[in-house]
Amino acid sequence: MNRLINRIYYRIKPLIPRETQIQWRRLAIAMQKQKFREVWPILESAKQAPSFWKGWPEGKKFAVILTHDVEHQGGHDKCRQLLELHRKHGFVSLFNFVPERYTVDPQMRKFITDNGFEVGVHGLNHDGRLFSSHHLFRARSKKINRYLREWGAVGFRAPAMHHNLKWIHELDIEYDLSTFDTDPFEPQSDGVGTIFPFPVSGKTPQETYVEMPYTLSQDFTTFILMQEKSTDLWRKKARWIIENGGMILLNTHPDYMFFGDGEQGSEEFDVSLYEDFLLFLKENYAGQYWNPLPREAARYVRGMAESPPDASPGINTMLLPFIVNLREILSFIPQEILIGAA
Repeated sequence: MNRLINRIYYRIKPLIPRETQIQWRRLAIAMQKQKFREVWPILESAKQAPSFWKGWPEGKKFAVILTHDVEHQGGHDKCRQLLELHRKHGFVSLFNFVPERYTVDPQMRKFITDNGFEVGVHGLNHDGRLFSSHHLFRARSKKINRYLREWGAVGFRAPAMHHNLKWIHELDIEYDLSTFDTDPFEPQSDGVGTIFPFPVSGKTPQETYVEMPYTLSQDFTTFILMQEKSTDLWRKKARWIIENGGMILLNTHPDYMFFGDGEQGSEEFDVSLYEDFLLFLKENYAGQYWNPLPREAARYVRGMAESPPDASPGINTMLLPFIVNLREILSFIPQEILIGAA
């Protein structure tokens, strides 16, 4: 049922005024926040480390991975400003571009990588249909793989956080970012239930990739839909992740950031909020976190997972893709049937 609703929504979405879409989503979230208070923003069970886990490099307490999905041309044109903000405070990050939605300037990609940052691929054209059928996914995956090669990219994130961890094996990637630990407000709301990255094994070693879920609510949800006026929501979750030695993976969008040029739009938040969170990490946890590029984190995690195991207990990561698929299957079954079967 959820999949059918999503298909219908993306078919009629272009016909719905943008402001109406935003108001509907704000209302839906306001009605659901109390319902999901036990599983969001913190899912307690997500703190359990995977069975292969041996810790972060150099004894760091936690990891900070910063990613940005560039949705439109306007966001593309803000990337330099956002990159300079990170450089100012000593952070590195990933910029994901949509290959066939707007013009991705090769000089922009070069500027990003020349400065020690990373470029990734964000879907193909952002129409919400990438996972609508395996046939369509296979056709588009060929194009996506071509862009991965042309851009020298090794990471992928699907638009709208749609995902199928089995199909994603068909992409020539080292890591995927299309999931989250817990987020009931996403269109496909089945989270992977962990604040740690984990490998997703394929039929061959070449098909294996590392899944890195985002673990803090996205900026659009936080500041535009929920209309938060501070970073308290991020800070609270971050403290919990730090206590449990996990991964702070934050996804933001330059499109929605206001850098002080012209008049602030209704779908923009002041970039000072994002900077405030970076300063929170920098000033309170200096020397305690590892801030790698996603490709560096993926290679570290894969190497750790492939090394001889120790005897420490933890989540069996081989089961995580199964758990995700099971949750998706159960979400299609009417609640009355599940209750009756209990």
